[in-house]
Amino acid sequence: MGLRIFNTLSGAVEPFRPAEQGPVRIYVCGVTPYADAHIGHARPAVVFDVVRRWLERRGYRVHLVQNFTDIDDKIIARAAEVSEDPARLAERYIGRYLEAMDALGVRRADAYPRVTGHVSEIIQMVAGLEKKGYAYRSNGDVYFDVSRFEPYGRLSRRSVAELRAGARVEVDEKKDDPADFALWKAARPGEPAWESPWGPGRPGWHIECSAMSLKYCGSPLDIHGGGADLIFPHHENEIAQSEGYTGTSPFVRWWMHVGLVNLHAEKMSKSLGNVVEVAALLRSYRPEAIRLYLLNAHYRRPIDFDTAHLRAAEQAVERLENAVARLEHLREAVARGLAQPARESADNDSLVAGARRALERMSSALDDDFNTAEALGVVFEWTRGLNTALAGGSPPPTAALEAALEVYGEVRDVLGVLPPEAETSLEPEMRALVEAREAARRRRDWTTADRIRDQLAERGIVLEDTPQGVRWKRRERVRP
Repeated sequence: MGLRIFNTLSGAVEPFRPAEQGPVRIYVCGVTPYADAHIGHARPAVVFDVVRRWLERRGYRVHLVQNFTDIDDKIIARAAEVSEDPARLAERYIGRYLEAMDALGVRRADAYPRVTGHVSEIIQMVAGLEKKGYAYRSNGDVYFDVSRFEPYGRLSRRSVAELRAGARVEVDEKKDDPADFALWKAARPGEPAWESPWGPGRPGWHIECSAMSLKYCGSPLDIHGGGADLIFPHHENEIAQSEGYTGTSPFVRWWMHVGLVNLHAEKMSKSLGNVVEVAALLRSYRPEAIRLYLLNAHYRRPIDFDTAHLRAAEQAVERLENAVARLEHLREAVARGLAQPARESADNDSLVAGARRALERMSSALDDDFNTAEALGVVFEWTRGLNTALAGGSPPPTAALEAALEVYGEVRDVLGVLPPEAETSLEPEMRALVEAREAARRRRDWTTADRIRDQLAERGIVLEDTPQGVRWKRRERVRP
């Protein structure tokens, strides 16, 4: 059936077709860097990392852009609180955000535009909206007149009358209407400001993404993404100002929104102070486990942060890692002549066919609106069956081993819940200890062999002596 994606604008899952033959153009709303990234920031980053990887696996080229809102009331307030220049504070937290996402295996975007580097484009867009009658001046500010944009509210499915009732609109006596929103804010004493046709000031929040997405991705965008909390007002306002400015519709073909990460049923937010920072989690949990935790629910569903689920994710990753290690051990044993593979049989044919079915089912799940939870379910069901098939007798033929390893290659390359291939092997120091123990066993030096086994166990490597030679696996770790 091909790839299908839920579109927030239509409220339906629709067959995906890019606007043009070139790369799929994706714009994802990034963070306001005034504090360290938390797990709520990590979820959309990981989700869109998988979106990009799966699109590439399906043969598309992808151009992914993610912005940083590096000038904002929160940045200015935090900078004043710690007596730091706002630009320097934002730069520091941008660097820390990227480090945290790198650690989670999130591939870098093709561009990371910042508001402060695109003020001229923003001024041009605001001036264009004013010229077309969509914007008006008020004491140095410039506002978008939502009454001039007839489809306003179609993304969030709210009427302007409902918005006037107080649904997340900024009350300001300088506005003609409570639902109007700021495109340009007049300078206030001591704050960063830029010269403009309306006097010194700085951009409003919403206009930045319209200006930068048009510059880096053009119109229409194939996919625009972000957290579900951005549907209104941010993305609603983006549609109004972008379509008002360009005169074309739609501004975006697919709107994708990621469910929030809540803490005790309340939205995780830096402003509320109820956050769990990514850096802190990475000190206790492996990045692959954090990714698995975030992907183990459909991206549109909100999730409640729970360390018990993180511990389960850690153990699940280790089960996958041990399955890969077992397959690689058998493949190496066959290659070195330490084991004779079983002859072709119905069981081994079934193993190959099962691997192909697993890949097909994973593909179907990911084609169905990037259903990573279902894809992971397929992986763990397949792993249980594989472990049973490998429980006794001779190792299966190399073709069956390779087919099974291909499944885990897809898990690694698309979902990112297995470490890079080089890391699934033993580190050189560990490998040397295993070989030293084998040499001691051949000399019948049981004392040395036992001592090395204990050394490896202390470092989380458990050895198992099999007819095909020694097999290692990582011991499941106990987490807080």
